[in-house]
Amino acid sequence: MTSEQMMKVAAESSPWSSLQRVVMGTARLRGQKVSTLRSRSQEAVNELMQSIIEREGGNEAFYVLDLGVVVDLWQKWQEALPGVRPFYAVKCNPEPVLLSSLATLGAGFDCASRAEIEAVLSLGVAPDRIVYANPCKAETQLKYAAKVGVNLTTFDSKEEVEKIRSSHPSCEVLLRVKAQEDGGARCPLGAKYGALADEVGPLLQAAQRAGLIVAGVSFHVGSGAEHARAYTGAISTVKNVFETASSLGLPRLRIVNIGGGFTAGPRFTEASAAVRGAMNAYFSGESSGISVIAEPGRYFAESAFSLATNIIGKRVRGDLREYWINDGIYGSMNCLLYDHAVITALPLACMSRRLNPSCHGLPKYRSTVFGPTCDALDTVLTDHWLPELQVGDWLVFPNMGAYTAAAGSSFNGFSTSAICTYCAVSYY
Repeated sequence: MTSEQMMKVAAESSPWSSLQRVVMGTARLRGQKVSTLRSRSQEAVNELMQSIIEREGGNEAFYVLDLGVVVDLWQKWQEALPGVRPFYAVKCNPEPVLLSSLATLGAGFDCASRAEIEAVLSLGVAPDRIVYANPCKAETQLKYAAKVGVNLTTFDSKEEVEKIRSSHPSCEVLLRVKAQEDGGARCPLGAKYGALADEVGPLLQAAQRAGLIVAGVSFHVGSGAEHARAYTGAISTVKNVFETASSLGLPRLRIVNIGGGFTAGPRFTEASAAVRGAMNAYFSGESSGISVIAEPGRYFAESAFSLATNIIGKRVRGDLREYWINDGIYGSMNCLLYDHAVITALPLACMSRRLNPSCHGLPKYRSTVFGPTCDALDTVLTDHWLPELQVGDWLVFPNMGAYTAAAGSSFNGFSTSAICTYCAVSYY
């Protein structure tokens, strides 16, 4: 069956095919080749990567983005949190095709800078679908937000209130509060952002005196949150802020921003259940007048991307195999340092084993994988078991969409921004 036939069958049979057709029709995909994956398995991704390598004939690292995964995650979000509109956190992965697909599906966007706002607006997204979710902004960037009509932002200090009053007085604001529990997150944020309990009243009064409209409250339990109960405690804090605002005579707050921290899979099931339970417990009597939004990043991006890297060097020391690849700690694998990620490498021996590229059944050796720079810190994996590979073969890294290329650098002349992304779509 050809790719076109597979797409036609899927469009007629899949319960969420209408969403996929929408994604396939986005402006960012017009003129781009979108490959079809025979399944949603890593083996199918590896096969596509092998065909790309053979077709393109190059040896540069590249990503494969599976749009079918993105659409499936969107569907799961709608089923688990039907009343919560996701505002995708652009900082997680600003790949234009991913942004365009989410925009077409109906997402809003969490932007933290002028550059991120510009990227989203360039897709034709209306400014009212953007939350300027940075509690500490430069005045010049606030003025830009005012100019383009981005009129919702966050704050957690009196100094920020004054900046907003002088640079964007028509902007509505969300008071960012510190989550009660974020210690279980992969990357806690409470030490940097979020008003404490005794600061809430004075901050609400400061915004009121400045003539700003306090639209609601936001929090973030930390990136990659491990404990679903963190959402329960944070939503109870939000309820307290609503009550404080009412006692101070502020207009009724109407937005609850539950932030990010979501990870696809069992943790999302637990987190979404906690959010539903907490919203029902604390806001059941006033839900009709409240909009609930979220700022997921990792949830949509992480599992949708796989990375292929070329082996550019090799050294054998006894039973140890050492490999150098053309991406590393200063590139996509910065997630090892900054995101506390756990990654794995899968062999793709396109050059040395054309009949067995995945090296099934072959003996494995203790291996070290280095990145391409001259820094010894640029070590991607140690004590990782791999089959015998050769220079020119490839290593594939699954689940590489969250805080990878977005935080890479050009150290030593190796530019993460130059890594190409190929688009694919899986239906099964």
